[in-house]
Amino acid sequence: MTTPILEVSGLAVRYGKIEALHKASIKVGAGQIVSVIGPNGAGKSTLLNAIMGALPVTGHASGRIAYLGDEVGGLPIERRVARGMCLVPEKRELFASMTVEDNLVLGAYRRKRAGERNFLDQLDHVFALFPRLKERRAQAAGTLSGGERQMLAVGRALMGKPDLLMLDEPSLGLAPLIVKEIFHIISALRQTGVATLLIEQNARAALQISDYGYVLETGDLALEGPASELAQNPRVIETYLGLAKRPV
Repeated sequence: MTTPILEVSGLAVRYGKIEALHKASIKVGAGQIVSVIGPNGAGKSTLLNAIMGALPVTGHASGRIAYLGDEVGGLPIERRVARGMCLVPEKRELFASMTVEDNLVLGAYRRKRAGERNFLDQLDHVFALFPRLKERRAQAAGTLSGGERQMLAVGRALMGKPDLLMLDEPSLGLAPLIVKEIFHIISALRQTGVATLLIEQNARAALQISDYGYVLETGDLALEGPASELAQNPRVIETYLGLAKRPV
């Protein structure tokens, strides 16, 4: 069996006396899309931030975080990024006054600093994935629509050639048609070999494109399984897919 890209075991996060995440264990394989669904406040973003080493100073994480077989739990964010881990946060955090293209170029800065001559080799690939970004390459990022900003945030992450892409609520605040487009693009990333860990409240959209899924409730992983099976689970259907049980 091949080593998972990411293997988290017994991950717990505390903020003071409050335990926000309780001994969570997840795996993400090469080229897989793995989703973590659950309600607001369940600890989904805390999970991603702990994996990335981006917890606020009040937070404390314990447990094991293995990336490509190596323990990375004690490494700073910069070292995790250098190894090929990348997080697209919920707020997207773009440089609003800079152009679309300059934001993308910044995504490759780590590779440039590492001395890679072809550090912009992903630019054409990103423009192929997101034709709208190519059309708006000279436009200020702050003038883009919500969907376009999300595309730019993902595109910027891909410029760094990550092995593991973590997305925090990519559909948040977007119109249904744009959500469909964003998830279609995330699904297409599977063909590039990038592993994707997706945190999402839109359970229906997430499970449709995922290989495997986890359900996180109040800091605990309540359910897990192949995404197609979770989508048929009566509890998931009733609680997260917005469908009441039909009378027999």
